[in-house]
Amino acid sequence: MFFKKRKIRNNKDKQAVTENSQDIGQLFAKVKKSSDFKQFPLTDEAGHLIISYYNTLVDQQQLQLKILMIFRETPYELDRLEKIDDIKKIIAIEDIVITDNRNEAESKLLKGYAILQMKENDQRVALIHLSNDKAGLREQNNVENEFSVVGPQIGFLENIDVNIHLLRQQINTTDLITKEVNIGSTSNTRVIIAHIDGITSEQHVNTMTQRIQDIDFDVIFDTSQLHQFIEDNSLTPFPLLLPTERVDRAVQALINGQVAVLSSGSPYVVTGPSTIIDYFISPEDYFLPWILGSFFRFIRVCSVLFSIFGTSIYIAVITYHYEMIPNDLFGSLSISRYNVPFPPVLEVIFLELTIELLREAGVRLPTKVGQTLGIVGGIVIGQASVEASLTSNVLLIIVALSALASFTTPIYKMSNTIRFLRFPLILFASIWGGLGIVIGIAFLIIHLTRLESLGTPYTVPFYPFRPEDLKDSLIRSSYSKTSKRPNYLRPKSIWRYHPHNHKKKKSDFDE
Repeated sequence: MFFKKRKIRNNKDKQAVTENSQDIGQLFAKVKKSSDFKQFPLTDEAGHLIISYYNTLVDQQQLQLKILMIFRETPYELDRLEKIDDIKKIIAIEDIVITDNRNEAESKLLKGYAILQMKENDQRVALIHLSNDKAGLREQNNVENEFSVVGPQIGFLENIDVNIHLLRQQINTTDLITKEVNIGSTSNTRVIIAHIDGITSEQHVNTMTQRIQDIDFDVIFDTSQLHQFIEDNSLTPFPLLLPTERVDRAVQALINGQVAVLSSGSPYVVTGPSTIIDYFISPEDYFLPWILGSFFRFIRVCSVLFSIFGTSIYIAVITYHYEMIPNDLFGSLSISRYNVPFPPVLEVIFLELTIELLREAGVRLPTKVGQTLGIVGGIVIGQASVEASLTSNVLLIIVALSALASFTTPIYKMSNTIRFLRFPLILFASIWGGLGIVIGIAFLIIHLTRLESLGTPYTVPFYPFRPEDLKDSLIRSSYSKTSKRPNYLRPKSIWRYHPHNHKKKKSDFDE
């Protein structure tokens, strides 16, 4: 009976070892999908001393000095290595963990550890700490163009390996898959396509990969060029893929089920598919209470609408629909325009072009000089224009407010689009008045509904109407109401978390 029990126990142990070995093998099969995962033998003997690690998470200098040089330049050290536990006698690194647990191996691998095996199918491995803790220091990569008061201020760099390192620091799972593609017949630029396996739709990943692989161009300098090559429609002023320099925004996009594209030499990451409402969402909205976040987001959308239509409505009212002006306001408007010799449309175009000139000059000059030029130039030119009777006081206020409202857009490319849209509407309003504005709005809506981003409608969730996705559009609902990922992204896993579990834990705590 004793021998029978011992035999059963031995069979169970062998079965556990076999399952664990398969688990280690399954872990490697999973992480091999990422282009930044490396696995190779340390010696000339095939399958002997295999090392595996994430290239973007380990310190290459430590790897070279403390592991590769030891086994390749002093092969006699192998005589001391009879089992994996003896690795501590050879490698001069304090943090070495010997384990046969897959979960521990996976966790350490994502923290910058290298996995060392005696043979390919060994389940007992050594985890060697080679983490590159100095990659992406905060003082090197502060956010400049997408600044927010609340939340992290870490942005991407021109080094693509550091950028992947920053993503893996926030998304600490082997489900984050990276695929490397080299494009550019002359530049041979490295491009990384990143997504989260089990969340992102395969169709979006395949579409993005195919479009990047089809690019036939000599030199690729930046992701802005990639943006133009891979977007669905080039005959539009609207950006169809969302560029960002913020790590937290890119991480949020990946978690929602979007695809991210990184390019060597570019501090920006392009994510898609995107919708028009994504360009008016600031990461700061999610770091504030949902009531305040919703209020500021709604103010942002209203500001954009005023920036687009403010000057065109002024032209339509002054030129064709002056009966709409209240009697109390009509007198001051008449006095402000009494000595102005130009029609309202020329007056508006003059001020709009002046604002654009000041803005362009401020961008091209050094930061402090540009700020001074923008403030002083705006005050001096505005005051001089009014005194010279080239424009009215009321129009000066409207144009200044429109310019300020355009800066509320978190994404710079959408801000440029808003600046551009004002001019066609100004022309429509000068020719047909209010009817011209309506025609311009109709053309704008038709154009927007025809746009797509990686095959996804650009105006979703408004058209096609998706009521479930409205919870995080014009307003930001509380986290208890946004437990699902957006349906239009077609994610494999719709749930971000299960709210009923949260309520159950809360009720247990209250008891």
